[in-house]
Amino acid sequence: MKKISTIVPAGIAFLSLLLLAFPAHARQSGDDLDYLDIPFTSITGEKTSLQAYQGNVILIVNVASKCGFTSQYEGLEALYREYGERGFTVIGFPANDFLGQEPGSNEEILQFCKENYDVTFPMMAKIHVKGDEMHPLYHYLTKESPEKGKITWNFNKFLLNREGEVVARFGSKTKPGSDEMVSKIEELLDGIGVNE
Repeated sequence: MKKISTIVPAGIAFLSLLLLAFPAHARQSGDDLDYLDIPFTSITGEKTSLQAYQGNVILIVNVASKCGFTSQYEGLEALYREYGERGFTVIGFPANDFLGQEPGSNEEILQFCKENYDVTFPMMAKIHVKGDEMHPLYHYLTKESPEKGKITWNFNKFLLNREGEVVARFGSKTKPGSDEMVSKIEELLDGIGVNE
């Protein structure tokens, strides 16, 4: 009996040390906020994560420069300018996963966005949003978040509340200025409806 009672606490201590040795996002993927620590790179090369935007309402969008929905950049920028001072941000993730509609380099994408749509919201470096090389953030969004499901095309949109929780999702056909999206953003910002 003495041997068993000695081994069990020692085993628990060892497991505790193992958990401490691994970073949070490498632990149990079911932990709600681990994905906020997943690193990604800005389009100009700085390392960051969703932690940098915590406290904001966030709209995450996979974008492309040669898509039928590319004009949505205009609406995304309008939302960012309208609500940015109230704690709202858009984060664009360029991806070349649908018919080669984002073929350019990060520098070319940034130039395109600025010259054609005067984009000022945060843009990230190109990633993959599906397939074997899917970025870990999109792995969470599409496979583990409350709004999971594969990315169907460019300009799929995930909306996160101020606590970093995924609370809504909009497809490519939902325009950034739609009543549905604007009312949800308003609700998350401060509880005031879009018509108030």
